[in-house]
Amino acid sequence: MDSLYVLVVVGAMAAGFVQGLSGFGFGMVAMSFWAWTVDPKLAAAMVVFGALTGQLLAAFTVRRGFAVGHLLPFVAGGLLGIPLGVKLLPHLDPLVFKTFIGGLLAIWCPIMLFAAKLPRIALGGRLADGVVGAVGGIMGGIGGFTGVIPTLWCTLRGFDRDVQRAVIQNFNLSMLVVTMASYVFTGVVTRDMLPLFALIVPAMLLPTLWGTRVYVGISDVAFRRIVLGLLTASGVALLISAVPKLLS
Repeated sequence: MDSLYVLVVVGAMAAGFVQGLSGFGFGMVAMSFWAWTVDPKLAAAMVVFGALTGQLLAAFTVRRGFAVGHLLPFVAGGLLGIPLGVKLLPHLDPLVFKTFIGGLLAIWCPIMLFAAKLPRIALGGRLADGVVGAVGGIMGGIGGFTGVIPTLWCTLRGFDRDVQRAVIQNFNLSMLVVTMASYVFTGVVTRDMLPLFALIVPAMLLPTLWGTRVYVGISDVAFRRIVLGLLTASGVALLISAVPKLLS
């Protein structure tokens, strides 16, 4: 099997498990595999497709903690942000983008992970949630990273495990549907990508379902540690893949 196909399958399997466990993170994990050899535009389309598939699977297997009042501001902001992200994609330097996101995650997430008590942000209310959703929408339009900033925000909001997962899972699902439609409409997705898309679905199916089963049996503290640990690892991986090329 061609090395590209092997990389796509392995990345989809790892990212599917992480998404099933945490409710987000497909893009960050998959890109840590795919960013090395896959063209940035192709990788962005693959991430959005894979993340959307994983969210659909997870939405039917884990449905605890759903609260419309928490979710709507994020979705409203995200819908405003996606078109801007899609417009930015052709003009964006992928190395600079990955370095920025990787640096943010690699510095901020360990601070949150090892803090004895996380500060809780109560200011801003639904307006602040909407702004964070807009940032997630922009990042989703760029490359499927819809859940990164909203996940950090929900952690600082102090949402419990089920509410946080429900918000992020359904926010990501909403954003990814719109992003994929935008990619198809604007020609980002082409016929040449379909064979790789066909590899992603079977590769991630069982790992995603396995991840959802693991999630049901863990505590709030363990969930927070897993989420922040995964974000930290993803940030480091992005930095490793981007910084040497940026400096060369």
